[in-house]
Amino acid sequence: MVGAGTDRSKTPRIGGPAVVLVRPQLAVNIGMCARAMANFGLDDLRLVNPREGWPRADEYRDVAYAAAAGATALLDAARVFDSVEAAVADCHRVYAATARERGQAKPVLSPSVAMAATAAAPGERHAILFGPERTGLDNDEVAIAGAIVTFPANPAYASLNLAQAVLLCGYEWFKAAHGDQPPPATIPRALSPPAQREMLLAFFEYMEAKLDENGFFRPATKVPIMRRNLRNIFHRMELTQQDVRTLWGAVVRLAEGPRVEVQTRKRVRPKKSEP
Repeated sequence: MVGAGTDRSKTPRIGGPAVVLVRPQLAVNIGMCARAMANFGLDDLRLVNPREGWPRADEYRDVAYAAAAGATALLDAARVFDSVEAAVADCHRVYAATARERGQAKPVLSPSVAMAATAAAPGERHAILFGPERTGLDNDEVAIAGAIVTFPANPAYASLNLAQAVLLCGYEWFKAAHGDQPPPATIPRALSPPAQREMLLAFFEYMEAKLDENGFFRPATKVPIMRRNLRNIFHRMELTQQDVRTLWGAVVRLAEGPRVEVQTRKRVRPKKSEP
């Protein structure tokens, strides 16, 4: 299943930290984590002692692949380890995602800070540990990490879904690595140039004349300041030429009422005579 926004013709952006799911319990969460990773270019999924084993060729597998929503390549390439130590043996820096500091005197970072450090060190391999859905990482697993990643969240309800936690880290890494500008429009559109003063002033004069005809500028002593205030509203919008044409057309219809439809006679063409 491939959702809206998926375009296989585009070159994917990949990299970022390894996502290490420690003792994941549910197939659907593994699949959703893969989807979250694909959203933001993370391409290294590692599983430590998944409860139901991995890989699978049964209903458990079907559930995971359906939840991945097209990010099945990550599930196919996922590596399985029997310990956290083995899963992060090649990593230079390891973060533990947990809402509790556990009294281990480790630096506690937000995802934005941790992922900015990862993006700034492309030659190093970094990893983030995510614990099982029900209990999270235990103290010994947290001890393997050099720092803790904690999400700024509502203190009364700080528990995140596993895939949500992966998604937030992926987003912060992608933003740090590639910037946070929105992607370009899929359909290029010609941009209207800014409106010239001449065009704006002509629009103002027409609009103000119609407003004056309908008694808008009252009392007379306030006319100059009312005109300035009205014009400044539009100046702050930095109108384009298309904006002015649209506004002008709208004002014309308000001032003159509905457009009169011109009735034209249908032309009756003589039938061709048969040979």
